[in-house]
This record gives sequence, C-alpha cells and structure tokens, in this order.
Amino acid sequence: MDRDELSDEIAGLRRNVAALDVHRWLPLHNSMPRLIAFQVARRTPFGLGGVLGATVALSIVIWSRSRISFVPIIGDWVTEIVDIVQPQLGGPDRQ
Repeated sequence: MDRDELSDEIAGLRRNVAALDVHRWLPLHNSMPRLIAFQVARRTPFGLGGVLGATVALSIVIWSRSRISFVPIIGDWVTEIVDIVQPQLGGPDRQ
C-alpha cells in the first residue's frame, strides 16, 4: 500500500468518525443519567415480558398436569403439587 492509498484510507476513516459524532446514539451515551434512564426504559419491558410469559407458561403446565391425575405415578406427584399450590392461590381447598 503506497502513501496515497494510506492517506485516502485515513481520510475515509476521519469522515466516518465525524459522521458518528453527529449520530444520535453517541450523545445519548455521553451523559450517565441519560444512559441509565435509557437502559431502564429498555430493559423494564423485556423483564416484564419475561415474567408474564413465564407465569402464563407455568400456569398452563400446572393446569395441564392437574388434568392427568389419573396416571399412577405422575398423578400422585401432580396431586401433591396441586394440594400445595391451591391453598396459596385461594383455591377451593382454602379455609
């Protein structure tokens, strides 16, 4: 690579870095409070979605397991789980 090509490459890099300086992403990360607010705003819906999704999935699994109580080994195990979970949820066994 000769000197002119190297100069052209460096000039291109400088143009790209200058373009990045005006990009909205970098000024957002120049301030720590803005960065923290951005991360909280971004991660809160992600965490909430994960919790809600896991809750729905676990509810479906427990409900479906309670329907197979007639299977000898699994049925006993499921009956124990349902007996533990129903009083905490306010089910029919709660006094």
